[in-house]
Amino acid sequence: MKNKKQNNLAVNFSGSKILITGGAGFIGSNLIKMLLAATENISITIVDNLLSAEKINVPQNKSVNFIEGSIADDKILRQLDDRYDYVFHLATFHGNQNSIFDPLADHDNNTLTTLKLYERLKNFKKLKKVVYASAGCSVAKKTYGPASATHEDAPVEINQDSPYSISKIIGEFYSTYYFKQHSLPTVRARFQNVYGLGEILGAGKWRGTAATVWRNVIPTFIYKALKGEPLPLQNHGRASRDFIYVNDICRGLLACALKGKHGDVYNLASGHETTIRQLAILINQITGNTAGFELLPKRSWDHSGRRFGSTTKAKQELDFVAQIRLPAGLKLTVDWTKNSLKLIESNINKHQKKIGNK
Repeated sequence: MKNKKQNNLAVNFSGSKILITGGAGFIGSNLIKMLLAATENISITIVDNLLSAEKINVPQNKSVNFIEGSIADDKILRQLDDRYDYVFHLATFHGNQNSIFDPLADHDNNTLTTLKLYERLKNFKKLKKVVYASAGCSVAKKTYGPASATHEDAPVEINQDSPYSISKIIGEFYSTYYFKQHSLPTVRARFQNVYGLGEILGAGKWRGTAATVWRNVIPTFIYKALKGEPLPLQNHGRASRDFIYVNDICRGLLACALKGKHGDVYNLASGHETTIRQLAILINQITGNTAGFELLPKRSWDHSGRRFGSTTKAKQELDFVAQIRLPAGLKLTVDWTKNSLKLIESNINKHQKKIGNK
């Protein structure tokens, strides 16, 4: 009964008008598909500059209006009027390594976007909830020792690993400020490491580093494993993460919109710690890859060693529990990757010459 209840969250948005920034991205497009599959008479506006996404992810549906461009663009902001019931602010400059290479681009596509969006929304009267996508790395303790679950009230460290983690926590500061100052009904959703169907390696435009292509660890590992290549393990794969399947993160976002307290923050996490080495072993087993590992030195910038998120508050206040365990989610993602190799490789190949120079 509880699982059925969680899966039916999207039906509560029937008749709603929804704005999704970054809606052509991996998470945004899955959220839209979930809403369209379960709701009637819904209106969804997407704003996405396709910096790290592909237009193919935008559902072709009469209920969806796609606006190509940045949410920081004044012309686009002027198109948004006081008709929206919910806003999901998912637009981001993906991710840590790209932000280190180009901090100004990170500022323009993370910090400035949030500030300008909130300035536009602050006097809207119909809004029920503005859900801001934050990042667990911004508050996780920087340690390679034994990890304990990161709670929502964890202190924010001044010492951050990247402009990306800095801009994400600044977005949280603005979310709480605009709630207190202007009663903007913000809720902060702190993501752990999201994976699953629809994450296209190389999607979007070149952003200066090979991380444009080799973005998150799971799609990279799965692609390389399917190609029979050794999986690269920085620092022997000692780091750990909390991996959460994309359908679970979408349900978590919907739960934040329906039940989250204004001005508050919730972890969207599985609550399970998995080392990168354990992940690599599991992916090699699922794909039948016998190439093993490539042991690499520790990344100089990365001090966020072992971490996972506490699920207690989200369970108690949102009735949210992640349902898809990692082995099952990986199998689904491997199958999707096998069926999407042509699409993935076309996006990898458009950056191939530049990757070779990095």
